[in-house]
Amino acid sequence: MDLGVVLQNTAPASRVVELARQAETFGFTHAWTFDSHLLWEEPYVVYSAILQATRNIVVGPMVTNPLTRDWTVTASSYATLNEMYGPRTICGIGRGDSAVRTLAGRPSTLATLRSAVHVIRELSNGRAVEHNGQTIRFPWARATNEDNRTQVWVAAYGPKALQLAGEVADGFILQLADPDIAAWTIKFVKEAAERAGRDPDSVKICVAAPAYVTDGSAAGLEHARAQCRWFGGMVGNHVADIVGRYGADGAVPAALTEYIAGRQGYDYNEHGRAGNSHADFVPDEIVDRFCLLGGPADHLDRLRELEDLGVDQFALYLQHDAKETTLRAYADHVMPHLNRGPAAVVPGSTGDAGRTA
Repeated sequence: MDLGVVLQNTAPASRVVELARQAETFGFTHAWTFDSHLLWEEPYVVYSAILQATRNIVVGPMVTNPLTRDWTVTASSYATLNEMYGPRTICGIGRGDSAVRTLAGRPSTLATLRSAVHVIRELSNGRAVEHNGQTIRFPWARATNEDNRTQVWVAAYGPKALQLAGEVADGFILQLADPDIAAWTIKFVKEAAERAGRDPDSVKICVAAPAYVTDGSAAGLEHARAQCRWFGGMVGNHVADIVGRYGADGAVPAALTEYIAGRQGYDYNEHGRAGNSHADFVPDEIVDRFCLLGGPADHLDRLRELEDLGVDQFALYLQHDAKETTLRAYADHVMPHLNRGPAAVVPGSTGDAGRTA
């Protein structure tokens, strides 16, 4: 199981770059960031600085969307970063949340998302693609018909989005760490891949959630819950869409839908922020199930459970007051006990040789 970190592009950008550098030093393989251009700084600019400051870590958004960015521009960003630093980019994409809602927009249709996945993947890997009635490609980008230098992983919760991920994505991102929900979504994705004639094991699985290592005390656990409760509020935005589409009658697990009954609006000015006042409806039980809290042994137990379900990467959200402490605790007390291979480098990566002076 790989381990990644999820950061916010909060100013100053140098702080984000330093956290990514520390993460690589501690053994993390991926540095993901939010992509919401009205709330935080521009991710692709920050990615360039991260790649310059590191050797092998892979960067990308968790997640971008097909509405606020032209697909060809997004693909050009990945292809350019790959040319400059070696193939160390990944594209997490979904229907859109904070980036579109802060502009009074709505999430994209699944048809739009499906098309965007194809166009971004083909162009960013130097291949030609049909788009808007014409064949286009980047003449300066080296083409590959083998392993994608930039993979496209789809974030999903609802049945139709999970089906799309299984049919077309290189990977599936689940933004919560509840093992029961993870088992249901992974099964859905793998079965969709098989029906589409794909090898189900070719679809990588990433679970992403806040992780907070405590000292084992009751007070420490309560503080961790307070720092991570915002995450249940963020997930609730997506769950509310699912309930609106499918109802709460069993189309998705009750564990994913019942807790939003007390949800009353959401202020994106507090999005992804510890102490978010619009996450008060999230009960302790949901915080404990969706996040990884407690001592190192508690984290290891959950990670092993997820690994047994087929999870290839766990990505730690670090939107709390113990960023460096969490990174070090994982390096010292968690990573040594996980079944992990060598640091993940995207196929064909030149590592340090791919960096510019």
